[in-house]
Amino acid sequence: MHAENPEDRLIIALDLPSVDEAQNAVNAIGEAGSFYKIGYQLMPIGGLKLAQDLSAQGKKVFLDFKFHDIGATVERGVKSVARLGGDFLTVHAERDVLRGAVAGRGDDRRLKILGVTVLTSLTQESLAESGITVDLETLVLRRAEIVAAEGADGVVASAREAAMISARFGEDLLIVTPGVRPDGASLDDQKRVVTPAAAIAAGSDYLVVGRPIVAAGDRREAAAKIQAEIAAA
Repeated sequence: MHAENPEDRLIIALDLPSVDEAQNAVNAIGEAGSFYKIGYQLMPIGGLKLAQDLSAQGKKVFLDFKFHDIGATVERGVKSVARLGGDFLTVHAERDVLRGAVAGRGDDRRLKILGVTVLTSLTQESLAESGITVDLETLVLRRAEIVAAEGADGVVASAREAAMISARFGEDLLIVTPGVRPDGASLDDQKRVVTPAAAIAAGSDYLVVGRPIVAAGDRREAAAKIQAEIAAA
């Protein structure tokens, strides 16, 4: 079940080139931010320590590491990651990967395992280039079914697929949606993009928003506006 507070449903992506810049963003957002994402950009340059620090400060942490390896390797990696005190961790939605991640998480119920279905930067055409001919929505649902079957906690999926996932699984799977942009914001490298209100209406439980907040002139106000849109949806 998703958090009830709009502040906790907004995950702010700290996709910034240094830990100092990320910490500055956290400081500027202040109490308007309670949930932060750390991904590949920060992970190798101090992001793991930042994750621990944020957790110690009472913030929630989304570790967007997208593990993808044989199950035994993923299991060992997740065991290590669990020490960081994170709340969400992403892995690719493949059966062996998910099985290893759930085993590595063990009885740590704070850490939720999320299976990445289809990246929001991908389209039907780009899937076809990789030899995947099944339609995108069917592929997302199939992968969500694998996530549920392997005992993981939720999926990362576009809001455009959130409604069918919600209809199929109800509250059994959390739906975390990236590629969310307020009206008028740049789409950047995202393709399957929706507004915060549309994502919540479609059934998304948590929204991941980065550049519209961290690149804003007033980061606190930008976060608060999105939270207000979540609350009103």
